[in-house]
Amino acid sequence: ARIERAALAVGRDPAAVKLLAVSKTQPPERVIEAVRAGLLAFGENRVQEAAAKAPLLPADIEWHLLGPLQSNKVRRAVALFRVVHAVDRLAIAFELDEEAARQGRRIAGLIEVNLGAERSKHGFPAAELAATLAPLAALVHLEIRGLMAIPPPSASAEESRPHFRRLAGLRDELRRRPEWQARGFAGELSMGMSGDYKIAVEEGSNMVRIGSLLFGERRK
Repeated sequence: ARIERAALAVGRDPAAVKLLAVSKTQPPERVIEAVRAGLLAFGENRVQEAAAKAPLLPADIEWHLLGPLQSNKVRRAVALFRVVHAVDRLAIAFELDEEAARQGRRIAGLIEVNLGAERSKHGFPAAELAATLAPLAALVHLEIRGLMAIPPPSASAEESRPHFRRLAGLRDELRRRPEWQARGFAGELSMGMSGDYKIAVEEGSNMVRIGSLLFGERRK
């Protein structure tokens, strides 16, 4: 309901915003409670944690990988996840595409952008992003559907707004490129978490990643 209100306040269709429940560190029992409440899409940070949970949960759950992906986890990631949110370098994108081809699958990917140029975060730099990503438009089995970002830490949700707006601008720049137009680039935006999701929705987010507001404080 809160997401719906945030979308309607700026004239957006609430149906265009997906609620992704961040279930990392949560036991299967808590995920089942969320499924019973109507949630269908869940995000995990680690391949191994999701692989351990998935067999204990409904088969129709849509799993999203939120954390960085190492090369030695690509095979398991392709087999389990429908969307990889943190495609943070060209090499991992090509590996995902090749492994998806081997498994006879198509998966979706979102490009992680390091908006604040933070050394502690993964992702492509915002500068010259469109030119850097041009080779990925030709991938067949990994469909690049949009961009993802986590803004730098801030004292208030409102301080995230310029970063969300910049990500939307980078998405729009990609949309204007012929190589992405030819592929029917969806231009999705995965941005916004428990503390700033309303601002993200106002700035065009298609997917908000909510953990603590749904499950309470994260379990260690």
